Amino acid sequence: MASEYIEHKLALLPDMPGCYLMKNINGKIIYVGKAKNLKNRVRSYFKSSHEGKTAKLVSEIADFETIVTSTDKEAFLLEITLIQKHRPYFNIKLKQGNGGYPYIKITNERDPQIKIVNTLLNDGGFYYGPYPNVYAADETVNFLQKVYPLRRCNGYQGRPCLYYHMGQCLGCCFKEVPKEDYDKQIKKIKSFLNGHVDAAKRLLKSRMKKASDELEFERAADIRDQIHYIEITVEKQKIISNDNTPRDIFNYYMDKGWLSIQVFFIRQSRLMKREKRLFPIINDPEEEMVSFIAQFYKQKNQLLPKEILVPKTLPTDVISHVVDDVPVRVPQRGQKRDLIDMAATNAKLVLEEKFRLMELDESKTTGAMQELTDAMGIAPGHRIEAFDHSHIQGADLVSAMVVFEDGQPNKNMYRKFKLKTVDHADEAASTKEVIRRRYTRLLKEHSEMPDLILMDGGIIQMNAAKDVLENELGLSIPVGGMVKNDHHQTADLLFGKGDTPLHLDPKSQGFYLLQRIQDEVHRFAITFHRKVHTKNSLSSKLDGIAGVGPKTRNKLLRKFGSLKKISEATVDEIRELGISQTVAQTIKYSLATSEK
Repeated sequence: MASEYIEHKLALLPDMPGCYLMKNINGKIIYVGKAKNLKNRVRSYFKSSHEGKTAKLVSEIADFETIVTSTDKEAFLLEITLIQKHRPYFNIKLKQGNGGYPYIKITNERDPQIKIVNTLLNDGGFYYGPYPNVYAADETVNFLQKVYPLRRCNGYQGRPCLYYHMGQCLGCCFKEVPKEDYDKQIKKIKSFLNGHVDAAKRLLKSRMKKASDELEFERAADIRDQIHYIEITVEKQKIISNDNTPRDIFNYYMDKGWLSIQVFFIRQSRLMKREKRLFPIINDPEEEMVSFIAQFYKQKNQLLPKEILVPKTLPTDVISHVVDDVPVRVPQRGQKRDLIDMAATNAKLVLEEKFRLMELDESKTTGAMQELTDAMGIAPGHRIEAFDHSHIQGADLVSAMVVFEDGQPNKNMYRKFKLKTVDHADEAASTKEVIRRRYTRLLKEHSEMPDLILMDGGIIQMNAAKDVLENELGLSIPVGGMVKNDHHQTADLLFGKGDTPLHLDPKSQGFYLLQRIQDEVHRFAITFHRKVHTKNSLSSKLDGIAGVGPKTRNKLLRKFGSLKKISEATVDEIRELGISQTVAQTIKYSLATSEK
């Protein structure tokens, strides 16, 4: 079943062709697909039943994003590029090698050839493609070899080859062909592959008519198919440029004080990457765009392209000046103008999705906070601070605090606590120490207090927190206790003088917010505890080895990171850290003995 976040995004999908990128909980792209209709295709993952690998894929999807294109074929070509770039785990097809989609190449040699290849090389040759219809590309090459022949044989052999007799080779097999003859043919081939096919189609249509008039219907059908293949192969694609110039394309869309930016990276004649940015602005969008582009190329490892394309609203001379005089152009027509328009369309869709998601989120953020405070009978508020403790059999005691503001986590305000006064599993004592430390500090700093404090664990933690706040610090902050059921799932909220359950509606947004807070504070506490426990385990084992003091221990941990890697290291590798031969041998022996 799709999460509420996914459900909201599904409702905003456009009825347009394009590609979709499925992501896991860590934001990693795990699958890339294309669709004639993004709305229908992406929804099908979450609204239909699946088996096998598809079911496994859907179970791991935590988010997705889309890139719209003008045609299904553009989506097809973009899908190839994205799969080759990201190599997603669930993309079985098109994943191996170069993806299996060919280019048409005119070789760079004394007697050039035209042929199908699968790899782009920096060898001076002319490349066109890639072509998603392999058969159509092959048929087109066969046509060009017949109409504009270059070389089809292996070279000079002292006699004409079969292809020469068929009119498909200029004759380098038995004579020296002038370079001018090749150049003339290559010019015609380039023109053809760039889309100027009218002359060739007229020739084929006359042949088709002649064959039909002579009742050679099978021959006429073959020529008709050949015309179709040519149209497929040389159809202009916005995803593909006709040269290998590295270029970046910027466009934007602004509404309601927000600026949405799309950057397309064209490399090796293909759209290799897309970046998007969304942020509120004060100045006019043109000024913000100039500033953004200038800062964009000052980032680490951000290489300058050979050309930058921007919409006509931006000052090309100013942008060129701030990016080291890289040519900045405004395309007026054709392929490059189409790419600019496509970037604008994507920028608009991303911002519209942002606004609509914000509207949908209102009920589960600010609205959910209001619902929770109403159920508790307290004044409306904005900020909740929640606490949880973690330990293993009383060892490595830690606590953690998360902060939610208007129903959203504010991770910059999260805090971790290593307990100082408690050395055994005591929930009340742990709570008192952490509450005392947290709010004593806020009082000293004259910082803003939260509107509500939630304790994970129930009555014991609630009463301990209230005791410190009211009796020691003189603070009157509402405290609630989050409790779980036997399945370790959020069950209810305790509040009031009698610490009674509020019996929140499990389907309400207030309950959903409580659930998110409890899950988040537990996750944060457990993650912190694991780090502390791992570090203490490493430290304690190393400290027990003769000759290993704090400095040596820290050197080992910084270099190797784990006991396993230290034990696998050679004595010489340990000695490289400035550790003596004797101590290095002792470390190796001690760790090897402890593993047995």
